[in-house]
Formats: sequence, structure tokens, C-alpha cells
Amino acid sequence: MSEAVLPTIDLGRDPAPQLPAVDRALREAGFLLVTGHGVDPGLRAAIRETARAFFHLPPTVKEPYAVRVGGRGWLGPGAEANGYAEGTATPPDLKESLSFAADEPTGDPAVDAEWFLPNSWPAEVPELKPLVETYLTGMKELSDRVLDLLGVALGEERDFFTRHTGHPTFGFNINWYPGRERTGDPEPGQFRIGPHTDFGTVTVLDREAGKGGLQVFTDAGGWQDAPYDPAAFTVNIGDLMAGWTGGRWRSGRHRVLPPPADAPAEELMSLVYFYECTPGTTIHGIESHGYLRARLDAIATE
Repeated sequence: MSEAVLPTIDLGRDPAPQLPAVDRALREAGFLLVTGHGVDPGLRAAIRETARAFFHLPPTVKEPYAVRVGGRGWLGPGAEANGYAEGTATPPDLKESLSFAADEPTGDPAVDAEWFLPNSWPAEVPELKPLVETYLTGMKELSDRVLDLLGVALGEERDFFTRHTGHPTFGFNINWYPGRERTGDPEPGQFRIGPHTDFGTVTVLDREAGKGGLQVFTDAGGWQDAPYDPAAFTVNIGDLMAGWTGGRWRSGRHRVLPPPADAPAEELMSLVYFYECTPGTTIHGIESHGYLRARLDAIATE
């Protein structure tokens, strides 16, 4: 499989010479890589190590934390099928997730009850909470830097997007992709994550390289392996962002391949941060969070 050509944008450099590459990448693929972000690689490694300890616990220990898609807790095997978002009746995704989200109340009871609830932290790995909370602080800062860059790349004011992230929602998934000893052989059309586009504004992904890893879709190249740089985050835009640009930029279509037959024990983990705008933000007549809730419900398997 060929590798997609995606630019690497250095956030520590003058953005002006990099803007054409940003615009081109988001028109053609909806993806780019970013370096110069200042996020500690040791923190990311510690989150993976701690989360892996949870995922390797017996199902009976994890079950009390089980939630549906969009909840805060453990998404077990078979809970999600991202291909449903495209109207494709795919088998369930071959992954487990720990999901967290924004928890700082706005003071609006209705909004807080849906989008700013407390997170559920597994008691079996108490060290996970401070690690993740530190990481989430960094992700908020990084996402706003990315959105400022995108505002300028779109030809607008720098705060074109960030003026709508004063009290944003976000989702954070630690996705665990076990090997075939746990999943068994994939069914036809079954993936670690089925083909889909993300639903919201911008996604910041820290991932691991592997044969059963991330692929992106472009009209020119079809499905191609996403380039990997351990120093970089992979950034893609979602459906709301594509609509926000009037269709100039495309929502990045992607999938995660199943555990490979020639590396059946391959185990990968991704840290996925979905950054959204402030509840109540309307984008070309679409209330952003009503749209997000409907799309999340669409990928739940039950």
C-alpha cells in the first residue's frame, strides 16, 4: 500500500510560508501533521502504559465502567461501528476505548447535564487521572493554536474559529487495538475502526505505527497509509469544520486497518482528542452540538 503525501507543519516556525500547504492538504485530504507542539512525549508514553494495564484487566473488572458511545467510561468490544456513520452495515470495530470529556460546568443546567458531566476514572489505575488531566490541558492549548493557524490559512482573522472556543466541549478517547489473540480473525469488511469522517471541528491524534494502522482517503490516491512521524501529531478536520469553510476544506475520511495476518499479535494504542466549539454555536444554520449528538448516536451498535 502506498503512503499518502501529507505536509508537516511546524507550529514553532513562521506560519506564513506554510499556509498554502495547510490549505492544499485540507482541500485534498482533510489531514496534516504538526510538530513544534511542545507536548511531552514521556506523558503520552505514561498514559499508554497506564491505560494498557486497564485494558488487560479481565472483562468482569472493566464491565462496571461500561458506557454507550458518547458516554464517559469504557467502550468494550463491539460497542461501536464507525462505518454506520456512512450508512454502511459493517461489523463492529475491533477495539476498546476509555472515553473522557469536558467536565467544567457552564452554569446552564441543561447544557451541563449533557456535555459537562463528571468523568469516570477507573479505580484500578488511579495514576491515570492526573496523567490524562495534564494531557487534556495541553491538548486544549494545542488545538487552539491549530485553529488559529487554520483561521489564517482560510484567509480569515486569526480568531475566526477560536472566538467560538471560549467554553468548548471535547471528547478524549484512548483507543486500544488488541491483536488477533483477543479479537479473533476479522470478519469480511471488519476494521479496527471502520471508514468514516469525524463529526466535529478538529481532531488531534497521537498514534503508533503499525501494519494495522491508520489509512486516509483522497480522490487522487484512494486509500493510502497515513505517514507516521513519532514527533508529530496527526490532525484532521471533521464535518462541522468542512461545513464552516463552505466546503472549501474536506472532512478527512479515514479508517484503521484490522490486526494484520502477518503480525497477528500487533497491539496499538491511539490517544484521540476531539475538539469542539462552545455549545450553542451555530454553523450555517446547524446547531453544532445537536448535530454532534445525532452523529454519535448513529455509530452505537445498540
